[in-house]
Amino acid sequence: MFNKIIKRGQQKVSKSDGNRHPGSVSTPDVVVNHASRGGVQPNSEPQQTAGGSVAAATAPPLPGNIETLPMFKDVPAGERQGLFLRKVQVCYFQFEFADMMKMVREKEIKRQSLVELIDFVQAGSIKITESNQEEMVRMISVNIFRSLPPAAHENTGSENLEPEEDEPFLEPSWPHLQLVYELLLRYIVSGDTDTKIAKRYIDHSFVLKLLDLFDSEDPREREYLKTILHRIYGKFMVHRPFIRKGINNIFYRFIYETERHSGIGELLEILGSIINGFALPMKEEHKLFLVRALIPLHKPKTVGFYHQQLAYCITQFVEKDYKLAETVIRGLLKYWPVTNCQKEILFLNELEEVLEATQAAEFQRCMVLLFKQLRRCLTSPNFQVAERTLFLWNNEHIVALISQNRNVILPIIFEALERNIKSHWNQAINGLTVNVRKLFLEMDAELFEECEKQFAEKEARAAELEEMREQTWQRLAAAADQGV
Repeated sequence: MFNKIIKRGQQKVSKSDGNRHPGSVSTPDVVVNHASRGGVQPNSEPQQTAGGSVAAATAPPLPGNIETLPMFKDVPAGERQGLFLRKVQVCYFQFEFADMMKMVREKEIKRQSLVELIDFVQAGSIKITESNQEEMVRMISVNIFRSLPPAAHENTGSENLEPEEDEPFLEPSWPHLQLVYELLLRYIVSGDTDTKIAKRYIDHSFVLKLLDLFDSEDPREREYLKTILHRIYGKFMVHRPFIRKGINNIFYRFIYETERHSGIGELLEILGSIINGFALPMKEEHKLFLVRALIPLHKPKTVGFYHQQLAYCITQFVEKDYKLAETVIRGLLKYWPVTNCQKEILFLNELEEVLEATQAAEFQRCMVLLFKQLRRCLTSPNFQVAERTLFLWNNEHIVALISQNRNVILPIIFEALERNIKSHWNQAINGLTVNVRKLFLEMDAELFEECEKQFAEKEARAAELEEMREQTWQRLAAAADQGV
């Protein structure tokens, strides 16, 4: 509770800093940053566009002087471009939503203006002029690019706080912010939007700031960002390498520095669609991305929050190029959890999906390491881990791979199977192990008998060593008694 009180206080401070004057207009040069990480001060200079011209900052009237504007349908077609610009200017204003009863009229005017702009862009009856497009994107930038409030774990002394133990922060200005995001989405997907013109405003700087916003705690905002970035990737081919590199950098920072980010799952969802569209043969750049970013994403403790999306991306790589199966399996083994049983179950689920797409040659190159790890999982005292491992033998493709290589695999895991039957505390594990043991016996009775013989000999030697050890201790005890 104390942490939540501190968090809310920080959020109010960050918002009051960004809205000291209700009628002030921010510039679109604001760099998105957590308030707790020392955000960059907004630049008050006019912004220079890609074409080299300087866009003059719009100076709309004070909020108290905002007038209600007519609807587009109520003015002649020749005046609609001018009305469009006036409505955009109204939407520059950002209001304080802590008090819902404050400036109600002005908030409603902005809301209605945004709704009108969305309908205008979506209808596409009149093509928007280039200057109006530029002004609209500037207005969108002013509204969405802002300093995010500190996350629950920041500056509260609770670095070890689990994400599920704290409620996500919901953006108070969402009634307006949602409409701004909707306007941006409609502009990007519109068939009337010329990418050659739009890329002057939807540039690398704009995309980079969008990526920074994925750290927002508000899931509604991240959902809009996911859809918008995906559409930008599909429509603006010039941005594709930059977007992949930007996501890559976010992953690096998450894996090796912070292990805290709210939007990893959404970014992985975008990547799942991107990977699905990779052409074959796969570029070396994409394979490096798999090895350097995706596989290490198994390392953080919070992998459970995005594992479903991560496993989908990994599986897509293997299905695209089956030769990557060995790389993926060895990567999973590298980051295999030691003491986290729930994480281990996630790894086993993903392993089965990868093995489904694995061919015999790749399987043979990593099967020794793989089944040494599975041997430890079979005898895990956590019955869910042992059970999930035994369920691998219900998969026909995996059983076929095991059968082809039984001469190597059975000697590795035979002892684990025998010990499960004799001493595992869970009866369900005993029964499942008996079924797997029977399966190996039916595969190759001669090999099974040989493994059984070797196991019996090993047990006999262990018993002899134990007896010799006991006798040695008895002699030592007797000698000690005589010495006394």
